[in-house]
Amino acid sequence: MSQAKAELTVGRNIFIPFGSAHLEGTLSIPVGAAGVVLFAHGSGSSRHSPRNKYVARVLNGSGVGTLLFDLLTTKEEEEEKYSRDLRFDIDLLAERLVHATNWINRQAKALNLPIGYFGSSTGAAAALVAAAELGEQVSVIVSRGGRPDLAGGSLPKVKAPTLLIVGERDVQVTKLNMHAYGQLLCAKRIEIVGGATHLFEEPGKLEEVARLAAQWFQQHFESQATPGT
Repeated sequence: MSQAKAELTVGRNIFIPFGSAHLEGTLSIPVGAAGVVLFAHGSGSSRHSPRNKYVARVLNGSGVGTLLFDLLTTKEEEEEKYSRDLRFDIDLLAERLVHATNWINRQAKALNLPIGYFGSSTGAAAALVAAAELGEQVSVIVSRGGRPDLAGGSLPKVKAPTLLIVGERDVQVTKLNMHAYGQLLCAKRIEIVGGATHLFEEPGKLEEVARLAAQWFQQHFESQATPGT
């Protein structure tokens, strides 16, 4: 891939205009990136999540660009500390993810790079709803400890190859993922990480998540590569 299409940007702070406000994020695109992954974090989390930041570093090291960003504005984040309403508004979160996807597609550094989503908790549902809306604009999806069941009727409409990663000891969420998995009609896989709980805090478990995610993104970004790039 031409370096003109993917320059080295390590931890560059970006601001995505959204109405009279903006969504804040951190963009990292390695030289020759195979694609760029937008992170959709879950309820009560942010772009500063140490788990997502770790996964993003692994993806960058494997030649995949990342955009860690907040789905809510600074003002909304402050209001959320008391109301806790917006973090479960899947349609709103999906709308913000669609907006961010359109923004990244307009940036010179990501031009012609395929787009992927990495969603966790409720962010996984938002990723699936957004992917169903955007169709072939989204090339690949990974869910970590997600709630894909909350995507509802959008699940059969998802076209992007989807990997669901859940912890073996996260029993209820595993059941919800299995049910959602059955509704997906796209290329799909589910990985149950042995001995892991919801946040994959056990030794070596988050590393396994990052490895599985990197392999899935690399595989499907490479399959979408344009000949001669």
